[in-house]
Amino acid sequence: MLGTLQPGSGIRDRGPEGAGSEGRESRAVNTDGSRIPDPGSRLNLTVVADYDAFVALEQEWNDAVERAHVPHPFLRHEWVRTWWDSFGSNHRLHILVVRDNERIVAIAPLMCESATVYGIPVRGVALLANDHTPRTDFIVVERAEEAYRAIWTSLLADVDRWDVVQLTQLPRESKTVEVMSALAAAEGLAVGTWRSSDSPYLDLVGSWDQYWASLPSKFRSNIRNRMSRLTRMGEVALEVLGDRPAIAAACDDAWRLEASGWKQNEGTSIRSDPAVHRFYTLLAERGTEREWLRLLFLTVGGRRIAVSYGACYDGRLFLFKTGYDPEYHTCSPFKLLTYFAAQDAFATGLREVDFLGESEPWKQEWTPATRGHDWLFIFSNSRRARLLHSIKFQMAPELKKWRA
Repeated sequence: MLGTLQPGSGIRDRGPEGAGSEGRESRAVNTDGSRIPDPGSRLNLTVVADYDAFVALEQEWNDAVERAHVPHPFLRHEWVRTWWDSFGSNHRLHILVVRDNERIVAIAPLMCESATVYGIPVRGVALLANDHTPRTDFIVVERAEEAYRAIWTSLLADVDRWDVVQLTQLPRESKTVEVMSALAAAEGLAVGTWRSSDSPYLDLVGSWDQYWASLPSKFRSNIRNRMSRLTRMGEVALEVLGDRPAIAAACDDAWRLEASGWKQNEGTSIRSDPAVHRFYTLLAERGTEREWLRLLFLTVGGRRIAVSYGACYDGRLFLFKTGYDPEYHTCSPFKLLTYFAAQDAFATGLREVDFLGESEPWKQEWTPATRGHDWLFIFSNSRRARLLHSIKFQMAPELKKWRA
């Protein structure tokens, strides 16, 4: 455990150089009365390690997400809190909140963890994320250069207490990899970047008819054939649920379809792991409270045969948990659900469908565009950190080439 990384009080304040600091009061205000940050004021950093203090940040946290124009829900407080409530055991909160006076300008949603990697016991600092987090990052609202430096200074102050900082699933266009790598390199610390998933997304430009006509004729013919086959069994329709009572009542159907035979057999379905089941159940409650969570079903004759657990946020439809009834596999039910979902997204004025995850062939049938993600590793100068860096970024790649 990494108890030494958790302040005993749960919260502590640091100035930009790690010492206590009070920002200079800014006198300039916007027309709505809100304060304009004074470029000469000093930023203060707070380490939040207590759960109640984390929960109390919800309003300010989500305000920062919105001011930072984060185009997805995966950094919203309700998402991060739900992740922690489900997967946070054996970890310790280490959230870094940067303020200009009282106004949040950046948040690094971090935790402390211990793990064994390549047989080496490792002390780590990582983003609050795992395989069920499609995309994450630091939340940087303004004064980015100073905010990143304040976050890095805080991490550097504890460098003797961690071996590696691991920042996963960062969007490739994010500045976090570039800036944090440069700050670490300036201190003589080793860094490494891994290329992660390239997630397909569909830009909703023009009309549905124009988009549909642009797809290969063979693919469109395949969809029509599957549709015709399914229509013989009953009326085919898309059901989109967004309100809390409807989603709560439909969750059992969603979990049943998401298991979809092979997932249940391999132990990867939502219901196969209590922590995963808790995560998606809590997220359904909290996401609907904030009006962004969606359940999409393909129905035939009123029966639900395919599902996508997703979100509608910032004009985008996100599809991040899917499944279908294997009894209907010859009709390609999820392909038909995607057809209806994309058509509905055009009709309701959305601007993007984000398939998330890996660039699988079935997603590439709908769009060639992808959004890349990277993992950033920053290593301390401890003996095990140097060994881990050597294994991960020198020995392991060479061994992979040799095997190939």
